Amino acid sequence: MNDAGAFVREAVESLRGAVPGRAIVAASGGIDSTIAALLTEQALGERAHAVFVDTGLLRAGEVDRVGAFFRASRLRYDVVDASARFFAALEGVRDPEEKRRRIGTAFIRVFEEEATRHRADRLVQGTIAPDWIESGGAQRDTIKTHHNVGGVPKDSRLTIVEPLRDLYKDEVRAVAHFLGVPEPDRQPFPGPGLAVRVNGLVTPERVRRARIANAVVEEEVERAVAAKEIARPWQYFAVLLDTLTVGVTGDNRIHGEAVSVRVVESTDAMTATAMAIPRRVLSRIAEGITRRLTGEVVRVLYDITDKPPSTIEWE
Repeated sequence: MNDAGAFVREAVESLRGAVPGRAIVAASGGIDSTIAALLTEQALGERAHAVFVDTGLLRAGEVDRVGAFFRASRLRYDVVDASARFFAALEGVRDPEEKRRRIGTAFIRVFEEEATRHRADRLVQGTIAPDWIESGGAQRDTIKTHHNVGGVPKDSRLTIVEPLRDLYKDEVRAVAHFLGVPEPDRQPFPGPGLAVRVNGLVTPERVRRARIANAVVEEEVERAVAAKEIARPWQYFAVLLDTLTVGVTGDNRIHGEAVSVRVVESTDAMTATAMAIPRRVLSRIAEGITRRLTGEVVRVLYDITDKPPSTIEWE
């Protein structure tokens, strides 16, 4: 994409041709889905309706933050609380690919219900090129199944429309700048949410711990950026590991969980470099996580692996 303005004009015309009736838009609050929603609303007007699903797997304060972001972006939307549905779908599941498939199915079932309510037969998604490439598109091996690609069940009655399918993240951000979207360069957050930042079983308690650990990482990284201790990263988060490790509380030996911290630089999410974070910043992160999760998390690690060989997210 060389010209964001030209892309917007072409995408709007394409959406008008692809959606003869009504459409709902899967709007997570991320840049990709927000741009897809804004383009769809520009193309269809009141025939488009954005739906934000509260999966119970979101970051601290995410529902309020997304609401404020949508209002600032002048986007009309509904919030659907489906947290019980998502936790039920993930009960007993450890395999990352199965998690993504079940999350994709749960999303589609919610959107089917919303489509019925709004008399729509099209679902607009903010799928971008890395999503379908990593999901095994273009005759490639599957790196990981993205919930909005391989996680879509074959029996869905909705026709999927993907106006950003051929763009990479840096190109989507260029479109966001062109449209005047607030915070166009904020860090990505995975569609499956904290389910892919909780290794092993996904339970409300383990998600709570991952949510707190993620909040500490975000707070300390943003503090370090403001103090010019580090440059702004592409993405920064915590992963709750599927292991117990020995720790000490007072004079007592305990078993607690471990967290891995991930901070990377990238431009398009296809490759990434682990950032060299000053020890003082990492110490503040470790102290914050273990203090706010006293007796629950007793060890904090820092992931220094680039992409490749790893992916940005752990699952």
